[in-house]
Amino acid sequence: MALIVKDRVKETTTTTGTGTITLGGAVSGFQAFSAIGDGNTTFYTIAGGGEWEVGVGTYTSSGTTLSRDTVLDSSNSGSLVNFSAGTKDVFVTYPAERTITGGGGGIGALVVNATTVTENYTIATGTNAQSVGPMTVDSGITVTISSGQRWLVV
Repeated sequence: MALIVKDRVKETTTTTGTGTITLGGAVSGFQAFSAIGDGNTTFYTIAGGGEWEVGVGTYTSSGTTLSRDTVLDSSNSGSLVNFSAGTKDVFVTYPAERTITGGGGGIGALVVNATTVTENYTIATGTNAQSVGPMTVDSGITVTISSGQRWLVV
């Protein structure tokens, strides 16, 4: 499916652990994750107390869940957070590392990208990527390209 980003999408969850999040309904004044559409991916943040996670997840209308497919950053050194008990906010966000300047920098008409991939990365279904090379992928790091997607290195 597609990568969808919508404004003012926010729900709560009481899910614990590192698995799929069960959504508890839209917060007053916000829309539910159903606005993303069944089977589509989106950028998300989960935050409660001192625990937080930013990533790419897939919304499923059956069971109103959000999978945690790719963690971009977190309070657990960039890994899945083992969320403890309590209510947490779950919302659509646009992560800094996915902005034009987030991966390197932009100066006027120039977009700058790093030449070394230093973190595991997944090019999710419905997205493609491009980089200006030569590119190096650090030892032990994996770039996963979902079926039907492309990573173009120019």
